[in-house]
Amino acid sequence: MPDRPPQVDIQIPDDVLALWDQRTDPVVRIPSDVLRQVAKPVEKPGASTRALVEKMKSAMFDAHGVGLAAPQMGVSERVIIYKLPEEKEPLRVVVNPKIVSMKGEQVGPEGCLSIPLLQGDVKRANEVIVKGMDMLGRPFRRRATEFEARVIQHEVDHLDGVLFIDRADLDTLHWLVEEDPDVPEE
Repeated sequence: MPDRPPQVDIQIPDDVLALWDQRTDPVVRIPSDVLRQVAKPVEKPGASTRALVEKMKSAMFDAHGVGLAAPQMGVSERVIIYKLPEEKEPLRVVVNPKIVSMKGEQVGPEGCLSIPLLQGDVKRANEVIVKGMDMLGRPFRRRATEFEARVIQHEVDHLDGVLFIDRADLDTLHWLVEEDPDVPEE
């Protein structure tokens, strides 16, 4: 796992804040403290973990995301979920995920449900091996490449209090909001 990068603080434009206020999803947004904490391991997944995963699933799908970490729901536990857009398989849940191997390199755009409407390029490993537990507490390992590897790294970062902006090429960060056509360009 790469060293923990320095935290990046961003200024959120007023028009973006106004759009955030219109959102109804329960995803925690910056500058919430829980997003910068190191999450606690889950001893054994049980009823509370299943309930958390159900809430995470609902929130992720409602917000049109591909992955979500428990801290994004305000819960400081080491649980991630994700579902790749092209997959027909059910949602993947990883309890206490740990990336044990990283290979190669890829650079691509990332965004985050906890920082809606912001996007930027992030360098990630192109292949990872993640180990963790399933919802029954059984250990497993999974090899992931390309986009799946990117999603896993992004979500595991959340468990360590790291946001994508901390790893992004700062020159590529941009808000996905339309410019006001009534304001002349300078």
